Amino acid sequence: MEPAKPDAPHQTRIGLYLAFLQLFFTLTWTVYVIFLPKLAAQVGIRPQAVIVILMLDQVIFAFMDWLMGRLADRWALVVGRLSRIVAVTTGVSCAAFLLLPFVAPTGSEALFLGLTILWSASSSVLRAPPLALLGKYASRNSVPWLASLSMFGIGVAGALGPFLTVALRETDPRLPFALASISLLMVTLGLGWAERNLANAPAQTEATPPPSTSGNVDNRSPLALFLIAIVLLGLGFQIHFSLNAAPLFLKFAKPPELEQLMPVFWIGFSLLMLPTTFLTQRYGGLCIMAAGSVVGAQAAFIALHASNLTVLSAAQFIAGGAWGCVMMSAVTVALALGHNNSGDSKSSNEGIVTGALFSLLAIATFARMMIVWTELNKDPTFATIQLWLPVAAWMLAAGLLLAIALRRGEGGVLQRA
Repeated sequence: MEPAKPDAPHQTRIGLYLAFLQLFFTLTWTVYVIFLPKLAAQVGIRPQAVIVILMLDQVIFAFMDWLMGRLADRWALVVGRLSRIVAVTTGVSCAAFLLLPFVAPTGSEALFLGLTILWSASSSVLRAPPLALLGKYASRNSVPWLASLSMFGIGVAGALGPFLTVALRETDPRLPFALASISLLMVTLGLGWAERNLANAPAQTEATPPPSTSGNVDNRSPLALFLIAIVLLGLGFQIHFSLNAAPLFLKFAKPPELEQLMPVFWIGFSLLMLPTTFLTQRYGGLCIMAAGSVVGAQAAFIALHASNLTVLSAAQFIAGGAWGCVMMSAVTVALALGHNNSGDSKSSNEGIVTGALFSLLAIATFARMMIVWTELNKDPTFATIQLWLPVAAWMLAAGLLLAIALRRGEGGVLQRA
């Protein structure tokens, strides 16, 4: 008897829900970064220490993303449990976030930092756990499409970031903090609907790929190489977009024009990622991750040698699209590596592998902030190396991913990776 075919419109609705969830979640971080210097100043924190707070956030994310992913594997054993816990934890996170602009005027540094830590820790529940549901309930063929829709929300938020920075600069922070908190909480309450529909969908019968004929293979080596590749990819992205992009644009444009130019990367991320999901379905996430890494490295190389603004913008657009393909495929691979082919959901680790993915991306962000904090990027020698780091990191990551892909026939878990 053939397994039931996925209900494409139904699963697309779930994917769109995840897109809105990630959109509003990412926008809360954008609002936080915009107003943190002003709020920190109100409690007597020096401007030079603001980046230290942001680095502390990344350390918390790195630990909590892994922990939340680990817990998600346990919570998802009972349908509806994960969404309830996520909703309650998000309520705590939103309350802490909402209070930040109200506490700052009191001048209580300890209370302000305590709320910041509480928000950072609890907000991690919205990264790995919702995506872990895809690995546990969605069919293998539908995961790339659902993952791309989720990542689409992040891309839209990234594109809106520069505009929000300008638009909200002189706004009373209490209003955007309140709007962001309430909107995110309202969207999160719909996770129960997504969890129940994923769990009850007939497409879940397709979730387990056929077993390999070569026997059981230790999955730790491919997983280790995959996670090393994630660190390289994340570091390359952080340096390319956060450190190199603006100076490259300023060679041909004026500072006020960055508001229109910086979103080009995220527009490419969102638009080019969606149509390439069928490539991940056909060739596997590892191959598309490797291909995206190579294309991203080439785009970064072209950006370094661009002779005019048109060429540079096109290179940034392609680099963004390549990063979108990498992220969508990375989630697909993480869920496949964590999936237990025996069908025993109790021993599946989709959450923990996905959590590790986001933890390592947080570490890459921390590394980029450390470069800025130590002013290493102002050293002439390192500044030259910095320009080439994305190219080198993405190419090296592509090599590691291809090495894993060559072993994909050795274990059933890698057949759909």
